[in-house]
Amino acid sequence: QVQLVESGGGLVQPGGSLRLSCAASGFTAKYYAIGWFRQAPGKEREAISCITADVGTTFYTDDAKDRFTISRDNEKNTVYLQMNSLRPEDTAVYYCARFTYGTAWYDWREYDYWGQGTQVTVSS
Repeated sequence: QVQLVESGGGLVQPGGSLRLSCAASGFTAKYYAIGWFRQAPGKEREAISCITADVGTTFYTDDAKDRFTISRDNEKNTVYLQMNSLRPEDTAVYYCARFTYGTAWYDWREYDYWGQGTQVTVSS
């Protein structure tokens, strides 16, 4: 049974940092690209980053590239999202997902399995 479980969210002050984890089970994560998305209340789901299956090439949106870092630990079957310099507008539920095929890593429709999400709240 394929599962993705996010953790590491919470309440953080502006300028703070969090590291999110995405623990995979039921499949070997290193053979798949894994992406991170987020969704704020009343807004559409938006892509943040993706790490590929082979050499671990990383992709980021313009907003994320200077503050967020995606990485993977193949031994732990886990993908991480390190988030620094957090802003109130980063407040959202963060999801990880398994990429299926195609080239549009930022398109949520090209992912087949999703985690339940973890809440990140940036507030003073």
